[in-house]
Amino acid sequence: MHTRRELLNIIGGAALGAALPACSREEGAPARPTTPSPAPASTVISGADLHYGSIREVARLIEARKISPVELTQMMLDRIEAIDGQLKSYATVTAERALAAARKAEQEIVSGNYRGPLHGIPVAVKDLCYTRGTRTMGGMAVYRDFVPEYDATVVTRLESAGAVLLGKLNMTEGAMAGYNRAFDIPVNPWGADLWPGASSSGSGVATAAGLCFAALGTDTGGSIRFPSMANGIVGLKPTYGRVSRHGVLPLAETLDHVGPMTRRSADAAIVLQAIAGHDASDPSSLQEPVPDMIQRVNPGIAGLKIGIDRQFVSEGSDPGLVTAIEQALDILQQLGATVVDVKMPEGTKQVGDTWFPICSYEAHKAHAATFPSRAEEYGPHFREFLETGAGVTDEQYAAASQYRAVFNERFNAVLGSVDTVICPAGGLTFPLDIEIQYGGNEALQPLFAAVQMYFTIPADFAGTPALTVPCGFSETGVPYALQFMGPRLSEPSLIRFGHAYEAASEWHQRHPPV
Repeated sequence: MHTRRELLNIIGGAALGAALPACSREEGAPARPTTPSPAPASTVISGADLHYGSIREVARLIEARKISPVELTQMMLDRIEAIDGQLKSYATVTAERALAAARKAEQEIVSGNYRGPLHGIPVAVKDLCYTRGTRTMGGMAVYRDFVPEYDATVVTRLESAGAVLLGKLNMTEGAMAGYNRAFDIPVNPWGADLWPGASSSGSGVATAAGLCFAALGTDTGGSIRFPSMANGIVGLKPTYGRVSRHGVLPLAETLDHVGPMTRRSADAAIVLQAIAGHDASDPSSLQEPVPDMIQRVNPGIAGLKIGIDRQFVSEGSDPGLVTAIEQALDILQQLGATVVDVKMPEGTKQVGDTWFPICSYEAHKAHAATFPSRAEEYGPHFREFLETGAGVTDEQYAAASQYRAVFNERFNAVLGSVDTVICPAGGLTFPLDIEIQYGGNEALQPLFAAVQMYFTIPADFAGTPALTVPCGFSETGVPYALQFMGPRLSEPSLIRFGHAYEAASEWHQRHPPV
């Protein structure tokens, strides 16, 4: 076993120096075109910052036995203890479970039984995911004492791949917009006054701050992509049914997705590879086999088509973000992709008018066991949201679902005309007071006014995949992000786009000064 000083020497030595060049290309990646200067408020990864390493980089060290899973896990637990008191990303830290898994991984690797790139890697999951013997609260006081008797399928699959579960991550109440006062609000590491980004906020904060190497989030209206945008990380919302939702507390049955949140697109491929696939316990789980997404990361994007509706992208958007997306398009064209004009379906900017009745109706059904019988235990926003759902009639729900079906057909036609459609990942994060986030619908009006759900809802409506990646910073150091959207089951292609862009830019190497 190494001392902490010896461990840092290993981290800072030639082994990691070769794995973490500040400006070099990843394996098989094309040359990097010129990109804008990075934001001065950000920091570049150094040898001592192993907690900011990618899964692929750290996995090489583990496989080569230059660092042990036990040492790595203890280092991450120490970091959580040191700084998460301010960031509040974790609802529960599962230190004993993590160290036991790390010891098991170490023994397996020493004996020659290396399972793959997640073996011995410390990760965390949103506190919607069941964990046997550990509370799963979903940000809800009504579930404060709920201890599942089994693990969610995604948790089982992560651990089967050898991942080490550090804990459960804080989130909004029931995965909607507001928080319950019984729980902490995660703090955006780029600025304590900034919105941390919707329901998977703890997953976004922990991943951005180097408190885990990957996290799981869920996305019903944008809650993987919003916190990924707000915290400057990668977020992948998969195709509906690609990842099992068995053992995941529901918000809306036909809209919920589970997916990875990481600091690299290739890492998202690694995590998705582990958690995807058919699950007989989830009736919505897809039968289609999961391709080897990890092996498809490096082919490049020459000859692929990128669609953009510039009016849709720019109207109502931050000008700096629009410029950053155009600069990203220039880079992607230099890498051989072709940019073509597309037209988003009529009514795309009004999809929230249909999303809210569908989501609230399904959420009210999902909470029938505790609402309204225990309504007083709910926070004001989620209580009001469920009351709204109770007022949606079956006929109104059917009409909204019909409109959704028509919209999906038009949206899928746009996606099918190109390899990806690019747009903002939900706008731009913004200052938002804590008291607002604990309030009801009226108090949350500044959030609803600022957030741009029309960039995220279409992929949830259609159940199509979308990848969020960092693409710059504002003059004040706020992260910019773009979104690659694609047709059903196009995750490998979207990951190729994200990986190629990262290899030709530096934004993914910028980390908050935590």
